[in-house]
Amino acid sequence: MFGEFNREKLGGLILLLPELIGIFIEYLRDQKGYSQHTVRNYHIDLRQFSEFIFSMKISSNKKGLGPDVRTIDPPVVREYLGSLYGRFSRTTIARKLSAVRSFFLFLERRGMITANPAVDIMTPKLEKHIPNYLPVDDVFRLLERPDREKPLGLRDLAILEVLYSCGIRVSELEALNVSSVDFDERLVRVIGKGNKERIVPIGRTALRAVKDYLEATRPLRKNYREDFRGSPLFINFRGGRLSARSVERILKRYAKECGLNAEISPHSMRHTFATHLLDGGADLRSVQELLGHVSLSTTQKYTHVSLDRLMEVYDKAHPRSGKEAKTS
Repeated sequence: MFGEFNREKLGGLILLLPELIGIFIEYLRDQKGYSQHTVRNYHIDLRQFSEFIFSMKISSNKKGLGPDVRTIDPPVVREYLGSLYGRFSRTTIARKLSAVRSFFLFLERRGMITANPAVDIMTPKLEKHIPNYLPVDDVFRLLERPDREKPLGLRDLAILEVLYSCGIRVSELEALNVSSVDFDERLVRVIGKGNKERIVPIGRTALRAVKDYLEATRPLRKNYREDFRGSPLFINFRGGRLSARSVERILKRYAKECGLNAEISPHSMRHTFATHLLDGGADLRSVQELLGHVSLSTTQKYTHVSLDRLMEVYDKAHPRSGKEAKTS
């Protein structure tokens, strides 16, 4: 839309913040192929930014239509950032700033503004934390919990097995179809962030759980009889695609029943997958590929949780690990 305009033509127009946010969100969804979850987060963060700008009554027009984006400068963005402290974690604040920065970069590249007012604003220093993950024994306890005598129990078991076996994101799990699973080759085709496809292996136990679940839920798939393989892999009791939020609720319920940490989430299973692979001797590059991380530095955070295992191996194997040296 705006690629056809030049700055002279834009000079007499009022560039309204809410309208441009809507266009940016459409761009992320339709052209960038971002997931529904990511697009929703961008929309929430930018809507909050818009509400803050409105509350400051910044406007270059006299019609009460709201602020023109060209009136927003770095001090305004800094003031917005300051309003977030004490209400959100640094990680959340950094994400909200990133959303604002990306939005203005979108406008700058299309000639809507001359400079990005958020480009030079420092991202908050993030707290370092160890990812939340489960020990092997706790994972096995969790996997024993679903009722294998009921179709939805088999579904829940298959969900837990796939999360732990494949290390995929909950949004990726939600998007899986029956056709995503290659039962002969033991592979799963996953559509990740930015609509990028990757192939991940699936363990035999997880594959068996998926097969048992599909067989038990065939009656629920009556709407997909002509296209069974095109049907959603994980469905609710009405036969519709199971949502990411529902998966989160299912996992938290089983975690609570097992007496596990209430903070366990689908992403914890992803952390668990990566940690157990590294503990088992997998190299970092392979884990990066399986997780679908673009940058190796994103995967490296999992090395912290394997430090105890690393020290144990070091003490056993290294001649100068601190053990009393033998004298000749």
